[in-house]
Amino acid sequence: MYDKQEAQVEAANALLFLQGQGRFLEDHGQTRSQEEPESVSSSLSSCDEEDKTEDDVEEEISLTSVNQMGSPVKNIPPDFQSSLGALKKENMELRESIEKMSLTEASFRNDPEKVRFYTGLPNYFVFETVMLLLMPHMKGDKNAKLSKFQQLLLTLMRLRLDLKNQDLAYRFGVKVATVTRIVHRIINIMFTTLVPTAVFWPSRAELRKNLPAALRCTYPDCAVIIDCFRVSLEKAVSVDVNQEVASTALTVPAHATVNELKYVIGVAPQGVVMFVSRGSPGHVSDKNLVESSGLLCKLLPGDVVLAEHDFDIEDLVGARKAELKITSRNCYENCQSGQDGENFSLVGTLSDKANVHRHVGKVIDMVKRRYSMLTGPVESPFTVVDHTSNVSTFDKIVQVACALNNLCISAAPLE
Repeated sequence: MYDKQEAQVEAANALLFLQGQGRFLEDHGQTRSQEEPESVSSSLSSCDEEDKTEDDVEEEISLTSVNQMGSPVKNIPPDFQSSLGALKKENMELRESIEKMSLTEASFRNDPEKVRFYTGLPNYFVFETVMLLLMPHMKGDKNAKLSKFQQLLLTLMRLRLDLKNQDLAYRFGVKVATVTRIVHRIINIMFTTLVPTAVFWPSRAELRKNLPAALRCTYPDCAVIIDCFRVSLEKAVSVDVNQEVASTALTVPAHATVNELKYVIGVAPQGVVMFVSRGSPGHVSDKNLVESSGLLCKLLPGDVVLAEHDFDIEDLVGARKAELKITSRNCYENCQSGQDGENFSLVGTLSDKANVHRHVGKVIDMVKRRYSMLTGPVESPFTVVDHTSNVSTFDKIVQVACALNNLCISAAPLE
């Protein structure tokens, strides 16, 4: 696409130049009869101006034009030089404009704003790091129309801007089927390589070492802050007849209709996503969702789990010898023992716990803003379960988006 645009610019520039040449020759012919021309050869210099034939004049003008294409001659009007300079400047501006509009690797390398807009990543270095991680697993098809860089870029644009496959097909000059195949393949690669690298449960030592000051006094044993979020489906489906929705092995009424997916997410106090469940039908209770998600298996004795509202999982967490703290309920209860002389400390404690309330919400909002495909509605093809991994494509997309968000510098730390 870039070569074609560049060729069009060159063609337009050449046309402008030829038009300028035509105007110059016309003006030159009109003034030739009034001025004594310079000698262009020894034979022409011996001829008298009055004896020159029309053929002689045309030959001299032709020779003058040839000289202009090679080296400058003395009788070039000043306005021609300025026009040539203007054309060169315009040519340079057109080249820069094409470079900015193109989706080539060179156009992204020194333009962090362009990287952020199209990929959600902070700069080209992070993009290149992801690229290096994925490249060994990407097919090196010599007949592929898109490079590995373009394949990754196309997929990130799909997640970031929620562009339709037809739109991406126009932008990259390929068929819609090619876009669909690339997106699914790159998502699968990122799910198996990037997600385990960027979304993981840190050790207790790491969690406590980097615990924000807002939690050091209130919840020093905090291991994770949990919440749920939902994503609507493009088309509602019935669970009993359509198993394409990535539902877990939960007890669901046979007549249930699913029009949204529900996820439980676990965020570290530092603002990093450390756990994301698979999607379940939206009507599933928080307790059933947490119980089936595998989150409880990661808890250690003495861990504290924070939540903004009651998930009704105190017994499940207690079975792991851990503790569930509902921050909205305990926000005032834990401070009732404070004395009158401790008002300043009380206000600070309430403020810290209020920050805990909003912490997970900030991270969820950030992921959705950064990768708008998570705002829904989810297209039906993405709800199909991959039988090799038993995970739907959209479940993979949710985890990939969280992994990419963790790579960004501003991960909404708890202040």
